[in-house]
Amino acid sequence: MKKVFIPYEKSLEIINNLKIATNKVKQVYLSDSLGYILASDIIANYNNPPHNTSGMDGYAIKYEDQELPSIKIIDKNPAGSVVESEVTTGVCIKTFTGALMPKGSDTLIPIENVTVQDDKIIINEKVPQGYSFTAIGENYKKGEILIKKGTKIDFAHIGVMASLNIIQVKVYLKPTVAVASTGSEVLDLGEEKTNEAQIRSSNHLTIEAVGKKYGANMLQMGVVKDDRESILKLLQNGLSSADIVVTTGGVSVGDYDFVKDIIKDELQCEVLFHGVTIKPGQHIIVAKKENKFIVGLPGFAYSSTVTFLLYVLPLIFKLQGSNQTLPIVKATIKSDFPKKTHKTVFTACNYELLNGQYFIDFDGKRSGTSGILTNMLGNVALLKQDANSADLKAGDLVDIVLI
Repeated sequence: MKKVFIPYEKSLEIINNLKIATNKVKQVYLSDSLGYILASDIIANYNNPPHNTSGMDGYAIKYEDQELPSIKIIDKNPAGSVVESEVTTGVCIKTFTGALMPKGSDTLIPIENVTVQDDKIIINEKVPQGYSFTAIGENYKKGEILIKKGTKIDFAHIGVMASLNIIQVKVYLKPTVAVASTGSEVLDLGEEKTNEAQIRSSNHLTIEAVGKKYGANMLQMGVVKDDRESILKLLQNGLSSADIVVTTGGVSVGDYDFVKDIIKDELQCEVLFHGVTIKPGQHIIVAKKENKFIVGLPGFAYSSTVTFLLYVLPLIFKLQGSNQTLPIVKATIKSDFPKKTHKTVFTACNYELLNGQYFIDFDGKRSGTSGILTNMLGNVALLKQDANSADLKAGDLVDIVLI
């Protein structure tokens, strides 16, 4: 049966429409939550600040008293205590940063704006009404959703949750991704070369690094030779240990490309698609086994890296309840760039951001096969050219994927 290649847009639609039956959730201590995805909304359970507070060191006064020749100091108000004295006309209370604003006051005048004489202040520079007066609920109000479910936790989120006295937080488990390279000609790291036909695999290690960067627990399964029994065992072990099994090689049309056949025949997986009109990576296969996934990537180093970014990352994001995507932005191309195929093409390019505008070029990028992983070095993005796009001219606006 002739393989049917589907358009890139259709393959994305299939991935985006996938429903994950249950995302796994656990409680972690707040201090350990960095990089996890929130599994529930974080809602303020009180106003912050709960009372009017001072934003700096100064004197709590009535605004209109700035017209008086002097104002009498009647008390001190340090942070963390409650002063009983009250501000009335003609008197003030020395108030420190973070302290509750005393009753009767509506303005704080900074220390540097006054001269102190005995037990009085003389105002040298006036301030507006309400100056340095932190209002109730200025940071957030009770009942407000502060951080939405599906957010990747960063340092600011931890700070906000700490202010809410959240000790443990509910997060999605990071998915486990098993990865292996296939091929009898492929050598793992450290293996000695015994003939000129052998090649050093970087695929499984590159993909492991990308997966870790984007929050997955990576299970390294190394290099597997091209025989059906070994590959079947690899996939079975991967499915028993991981949420996603990723292989490189063995998905094309060669006599020893067993991965695709084992996925379909021995494992009886639901094949979501096999073959997409993209470059690189047209022979990619994505399959589902119950609530787990197998993704067979091409064997070339650049191809496997790009297709992992395009297809496996969305699965990783879905499995941990994340709304994250790789951003696509507009950029100005600095040189002519012809369209060489009617497929959707992803080409490594250099990018820079100047005065709010992205620019791309191909300085130092090599042309050739899809095995040139060195094209991913540097400040790299992926130029995306649609299947029906025309040749690009210098100065054109183009789409780039930021990775």
